[in-house]
Amino acid sequence: MRHGKKDNHLGRTKSHRDAMLSNMASSLLLNKRITTTLAKAKELRKYVEPLITKAKTDTTHSRRVVFSYLQNKESIQSLFGEVATRTADRPGGYTRIIKLGDARLGDAAEMCMMELVDFNDIYKKDGAEKKGKTRRSRRGGKKAEGAAEGAEEATEAPAAEAKSKAPAKTAKAKEEKPKEKKEPKKKKD
Repeated sequence: MRHGKKDNHLGRTKSHRDAMLSNMASSLLLNKRITTTLAKAKELRKYVEPLITKAKTDTTHSRRVVFSYLQNKESIQSLFGEVATRTADRPGGYTRIIKLGDARLGDAAEMCMMELVDFNDIYKKDGAEKKGKTRRSRRGGKKAEGAAEGAEEATEAPAAEAKSKAPAKTAKAKEEKPKEKKEPKKKKD
């Protein structure tokens, strides 16, 4: 029984599978985009993403650990140089798998394109800079912002503001566009 064995062996022995994943990872790091089958890409993602995370800390130890997996000096240089600097801010999810519509002719295998996320300029918005991290919570949305503004106004001049708040609300209501009234539905005869 194969309880708890999640890896797809891809019809290969362990040594063949390790060599294939190492070569594919090196190709991905050097070329930033490869075309392969969907099953291989899903396994390659599990293989290469921990290596990219390891490359964020550029120490001798991490270089040796990554070299034990890749065994290619050019791909190690690319990983610790270009790739690690671009992915420094990203907390994970360094690769993207895009399914291609056509199946392979010989065996009808589902094909896909695997790429490093930060190296695709098509998906980046023009002129848009990265915003800082935003905090998302279930509470404190627009009501909290309105309450904070109200608190600032109240501290400045509570008596004067209390008198002018009622006319300000009606002025805001007048500025908003009135909703279009729907005509009543006609009965069918």
